[in-house]
Amino acid sequence: MPSRFVSRRQAVGSLAGAFSAAALASCARRLSPAPATVAERSVVQIVDAQPTVEGAGVRLRRSLGSRALPLLDPFLMLDEFHSDRPADYQAGFPSHPHRGFETVTYMLHGAMEHRDSLGNAGRLGPGSVQWMTAGRGIIHSEMPQQEQGLMWGFQLWVNLPAAHKMTRPRYQDLAADKVGKLMIDDARVRLVAGDAGGMRGPVAGIVTAPLMLDVSISAGGTFRHLLPAAHNAFAYVFEGTVQIGPSRMSAAAGQLAVLGGGDRVTIQATPDRGARLLCLAAAPIREPVARSGPFVMNSEAELRQAVEDYRSGNLVAPPI
Repeated sequence: MPSRFVSRRQAVGSLAGAFSAAALASCARRLSPAPATVAERSVVQIVDAQPTVEGAGVRLRRSLGSRALPLLDPFLMLDEFHSDRPADYQAGFPSHPHRGFETVTYMLHGAMEHRDSLGNAGRLGPGSVQWMTAGRGIIHSEMPQQEQGLMWGFQLWVNLPAAHKMTRPRYQDLAADKVGKLMIDDARVRLVAGDAGGMRGPVAGIVTAPLMLDVSISAGGTFRHLLPAAHNAFAYVFEGTVQIGPSRMSAAAGQLAVLGGGDRVTIQATPDRGARLLCLAAAPIREPVARSGPFVMNSEAELRQAVEDYRSGNLVAPPI
């Protein structure tokens, strides 16, 4: 029978061997390469924003939702309003209906007041966000709260799947100080929705799991970010010029870059000046889209019903 006792020298040797093995294993873990190769997203289309007029005469530029890019599932529309001429924006967006999708208003400069048929009211100032789920129906207005100066911001439309088109309307109103702020590489990032840098954006409970970032890249700097491989994604440049992806495709202010498949986007600002852009991604719905004016449904019959409900006063859900 072997002895249950070991010498002091044997014990020390065994401990040293165990320690060395653990240290080597830990070192190997730290030095081992990433288990998978990251696939970079390339630009598959560049879309120039086109001038148009909406509301009661607001002049803006439309990229997504234009003839060149009618749809990027689930994104339906992206408008940029940017003017220091009061005549371009003072008429605002008087009361109008929506059904079947979500609207996102993001302000850079100036202020808007919003009111709706459910009794909600609020002010959107610089840096603030409103994510409105129209659901089964809402009537609202967005009117400028200034008589002069710069008015600059965006409106984004995001589709809802059929199972959620008739949900109750709701708002997520976020003041500028509620939007997440972080540094990623050479970029200052405002995180509206989704995950970035170990943080989660304040917009929550959106069925298409969107990512929405406002990215300011320093001159000659780089911004890299992982995007869910199954999400459709784009970048809209509104200041400066950038180069995107492995082919370094150029996109300047007023251009939208549709991103192809992959896990990560890499964006570089030109050396002469910084750049600023919106980076968005969301899960596609993959359902038929029927749209007419302020209504987005799945069929022509549903569109006709939305119009009839609006005309008959049945568009808006009764109070709970």
